[in-house]
Amino acid sequence: MCYSDGMTTNNNYTFRKATIADLDLLAGWRSRPHVREWWDSDEPHDAEEFGDLRVARWIVSTAGRPFAYMQDYTVHGWDGHHFYQLPKGSRGIDQFIGEPDMIARGHGSAFITQRLSALFEEGASVVATDPHPENARAIAAYKKSGFKEFSAPMDTRWGLILPMKVCR
Repeated sequence: MCYSDGMTTNNNYTFRKATIADLDLLAGWRSRPHVREWWDSDEPHDAEEFGDLRVARWIVSTAGRPFAYMQDYTVHGWDGHHFYQLPKGSRGIDQFIGEPDMIARGHGSAFITQRLSALFEEGASVVATDPHPENARAIAAYKKSGFKEFSAPMDTRWGLILPMKVCR
């Protein structure tokens, strides 16, 4: 079952493609304690990773200030992906706010909602995400953006997740 209630559009954010020129910015953000808690900051970003067409990577800005990273990906791009059962064309998303002073100000749910609108306009029928079940801040932001849990927490090759989705 899919849900889309509670989703509104706020266009105060810009999304520009992340490039290898952003590696230092991303490394700096991923080294911060609030990001390291939930993201594997030892995983390198490199030119090969940025060439992977299964994943679209974005630097999120507001008022001209970059403050977050977001990625969306085809859930059918990896054999045995935990969202593989979703309909063709479904996308997965992940993100983090890199700038500490931008946390707990409503930016997460707002830019997630804005990006969801774009993904739905581009043809995605379902968008899924997989926060750690103890990441209450992320789960709250996703719920505010219209996501609902659709399975119990599960272990995956990417770690323990709480499957959530929202539909067009």
